[in-house]
Amino acid sequence: MIIALEYVVSPLDQPALIEGFDRVLQTRAGRRVEYLSLAWTSLEAIIGVGAGIVAGSIALVAFGADSIIEIASSCVLLWWLAEGSMDRDRVAHRLVGGCFFALAVYIAADASMDLRKGEAPRATYFGIIYAAACVIVMPVLARAKRRVAAQLNSQALHADSHQSDICAYLSLILLLGLALNAVLDWWWSDPVAALCMLPIIIREGIAGLRGETCSHAHF
Repeated sequence: MIIALEYVVSPLDQPALIEGFDRVLQTRAGRRVEYLSLAWTSLEAIIGVGAGIVAGSIALVAFGADSIIEIASSCVLLWWLAEGSMDRDRVAHRLVGGCFFALAVYIAADASMDLRKGEAPRATYFGIIYAAACVIVMPVLARAKRRVAAQLNSQALHADSHQSDICAYLSLILLLGLALNAVLDWWWSDPVAALCMLPIIIREGIAGLRGETCSHAHF
């Protein structure tokens, strides 16, 4: 009897098969994280813009618009995870860097408009609860993205985790701004704080476009 040896897996091939299987599982984990990020940031965008319009809060509307950039970033990473090639990784990394610059431009324009108009938004306790929830959730998403990025050796996913970090910083600024406006009537507090974030955001954008690994303190 002739045994079909070509269907027998050699012990030498087992490590490669295990590595390939682990890669598939890690890629699936990356997709799950990005789908979760998409779901949460979509909710952020809807609630942020809606609550901002109702309260007349430019900061809330801007934060909701920031979530749209987060959605674009997650879509870029899902595109990379569909294939996982190094070429796609480099392109995705630069696109994420571009998202950082888009975020910086929007914050600069929004904060400047807020300071120029000098109109304080109405106190919104719903907005405060919403911002507090973002402060809790965004660092968790950022850490999950970094964990999967390390497993997949994806600089683009690592850069995307920093964008989630920035969203967490902005949500903290939003929370402080809304709280100070509600308690002390300091309408100027969150646009000034938002402008202080611009050097960090611009630095991350430059790192992304250069294909470098972003580095700053994580939550």
